[in-house]
Amino acid sequence: MGSHSDGTPHQSGTVATTGTTEMERFPDPGLPPHRPRLTDVESKAAKRAERQVSLLFLISILGSVMFFVGYFGVRVEGPLYDVTNPTATDALRLQNLLLGLGIALAMFGIGIGVVHWARTLMPDHELVESRHAVRTEEQRADAQSILTTVYDESGIKRRPLLRNTLIGAAVVAPLPFIGLLKDLGPTNLDPLKETLWDEGVRLVRDPSGTPIKASDVTLGSTFHVVPENLNELSHHEGYLDEKAKAVVLLMRLDPESVNVSPDRADWNVDGIFAYSKVCTHVGCPVALYEQQTHHLLCPCHQSTFDLTNECEVIFGPAARPLPQLPITVDADGYLVARSDFHEPVGPTYSQRGTHVEEMQGEAN
Repeated sequence: MGSHSDGTPHQSGTVATTGTTEMERFPDPGLPPHRPRLTDVESKAAKRAERQVSLLFLISILGSVMFFVGYFGVRVEGPLYDVTNPTATDALRLQNLLLGLGIALAMFGIGIGVVHWARTLMPDHELVESRHAVRTEEQRADAQSILTTVYDESGIKRRPLLRNTLIGAAVVAPLPFIGLLKDLGPTNLDPLKETLWDEGVRLVRDPSGTPIKASDVTLGSTFHVVPENLNELSHHEGYLDEKAKAVVLLMRLDPESVNVSPDRADWNVDGIFAYSKVCTHVGCPVALYEQQTHHLLCPCHQSTFDLTNECEVIFGPAARPLPQLPITVDADGYLVARSDFHEPVGPTYSQRGTHVEEMQGEAN
């Protein structure tokens, strides 16, 4: 038994300990022998790979051009999805095809091109270097020398076709995203401050257009609602734009479970509340209602609004509550609006101008 009689791991030999003796049991196997590629030994293969990479970069440039043709060249005019006028629908489909295919080719070409370049033409020797801090001028000069070597080994100097097509693809490929960023939001925010809702406008079901009586709204029920005067508009008169701003969710809750501000005491009808469906984050439609918790959920980024507290934000990136539509009933018992929304609908950025004006008014 000897020194192993105590049974401890360090004494019994069941655990390896650090030290020169233990390290000697595992010698460094070194790097595997380098196997040259076909492009390393045959100039024709290298030239063929160079042409393939250049072709991929040209495909990327072609994709970017295709995107701009669809974005600026294809015009969508007239009502969409109108069976009597299919021209607008066909133009929209063509534009979507060019935009999607163009940006896909732009990203695919430059991405696969760089990968193919690295796998076939750039040096693939494995090496191991000790990491050390670059501090002295001599070490910095060494680092500069390494970067110069990498630049030389990449073949950019001796392969101008690769260099020029890469530069062209790299310059053109990001441009489609500028167009996409431009369309993230409207430049004129004034239309978001007014909707079709007005005093006496009936609330009707979407899409049937059936007016809603207060007696039709049961406890826990939900209705997707639009203003009745929306049906008077045609597609040429901005039907879709006005509907996007005016859509409303109508729900009935137990009045005892809802906290109502004094200035909003007459905005509901016996626990029937109407709130904008347009999320105050980026404008997605809020359409998920949790009946047990009385929460409204935006499916895009999970912003959650509490119906029992005037749709205040309790989770997610939304910055302000959903705007409430003041409602009442007319002489026939139908639900009607008292007025338009008292604040702009949609994303919070639509209120930037309003906030600036309020701050300037307070300062004066």
